[in-house]
Amino acid sequence: MKRLIERSRSVGEVLRWVTQNPGKVSASHYPIALHKLGQLLQQQPGPPAGAGVGRGPAGQVLEQPEFHALCQAIVSGCAKFDNFSIVNCLYAAAALGLPGESLLVRVLEDESRSRLGRFNQKDVSMVFSSEANNKALEAIFSSQLFYENRQERFIRSMAEWLPRKVENLTPYTMALIAKYVARHRLREPRLLDTIANFLLKRGEQLDSKVIQKLVFPFSRMNYRPSNHGELFPKLEAILEQKAGSSPLATVNILMSMFQLSHFPQTVLHQVFSPAFITNVMSSPYALIVRRYLSLLDAAVELEFREYSGPRLDPRYRVLMFEHALTADEANRKYSYKGLVAEALRQLVGEECYRQDEVLPPGYCTDFLLWINRSGTVLPLSRVPVASKAPPATSPAAMSLRSSVLALTSDLQDFAPVVLSVNDKWHYCQNSDILVGSRAMRDRHLRLLGYCLVQLPYTELEKVSGIEEA
Repeated sequence: MKRLIERSRSVGEVLRWVTQNPGKVSASHYPIALHKLGQLLQQQPGPPAGAGVGRGPAGQVLEQPEFHALCQAIVSGCAKFDNFSIVNCLYAAAALGLPGESLLVRVLEDESRSRLGRFNQKDVSMVFSSEANNKALEAIFSSQLFYENRQERFIRSMAEWLPRKVENLTPYTMALIAKYVARHRLREPRLLDTIANFLLKRGEQLDSKVIQKLVFPFSRMNYRPSNHGELFPKLEAILEQKAGSSPLATVNILMSMFQLSHFPQTVLHQVFSPAFITNVMSSPYALIVRRYLSLLDAAVELEFREYSGPRLDPRYRVLMFEHALTADEANRKYSYKGLVAEALRQLVGEECYRQDEVLPPGYCTDFLLWINRSGTVLPLSRVPVASKAPPATSPAAMSLRSSVLALTSDLQDFAPVVLSVNDKWHYCQNSDILVGSRAMRDRHLRLLGYCLVQLPYTELEKVSGIEEA
């Protein structure tokens, strides 16, 4: 039966073999049939111009009674399938382009979800080694099963499979993998190094928008790839040539490099040049680029003192963020910040701390307190006026060197303490390593003279009651 299905020359032939010989069809034959259907459909011409959704060959197949019979046979029998057949059917359904709300996909996902604990690595890795192609890999990321199982066999299997298959993948597919890795904060060195090697080999052929997607996972995971000695100079050379073609992508790539403490001097000369700034200010994304350039300029001031090229004109400086981060707001109900706020209120009183205070160059702090030499937390009414941040609209708000001098000379008797509530999403998955943006924020706050007290969620989750807090 396997040979008959694989040798079929038409969709109708595949469906006839499977539906007219039910006694000879086993669980392993169903994913083979679905995969073969996908291959045959790819060989057929697309729908005519102006045709509606579902009017092309794929839509016609989905409407055939024989195809419904095939799907019904899988739905009825999948509870008795072995693990590999279940995973392979779901993978084939994704590659075929079946909608996520279809009965077949929902039943397969439910069955897979109930077996997560019994799946072994071979069940998933066999699928990758024998079936993966660009279209299927792109489709599979929409499957809820693999999002839920991302930290288990799926990621380990992909980490083993990707280095062997990377030569056959398109930049678009690699960008999807990079997005997936970054979104879920997966600090898996084999995946990250494979993306880095792909960038090193094909960087000149890629536009800046694709490069920014491939670079982002490194800074997100605060990870310098093993080939960074070759990769970073290569990226600098590419940016020198393409900096003006996509300003937003350029500053995004620079931000990723800065978060990894790499400062490409020649590219900085370009992005702080009048020509680049003029180009940016006339674009629809002017504000976001100004925010990024302002933060990059602040990073140069704090971490790249040997730089002597052009800097951002003070009139264009703005705060990177003006309020708490969107992610933190969305995750507020899962955060320990409320517990810490109540503990502080009872311990020192509301007049002795500020919550969600934004400090130049635009970093949102969880809690800001002032402490004198004897260790007493001061009411904010007693904190010298000189210590308070100037308005965000003032160019002086970004005069970081002046801020540092003020903290170290005029206010020697006082020390600002920032309490940093590091919730789960501030770390890489299953790791004690902060994501790159959070790590750079902490570096900069220390360089500005603030004392940081880290409150990691792993410690806060052990707290029982407000007294312990």
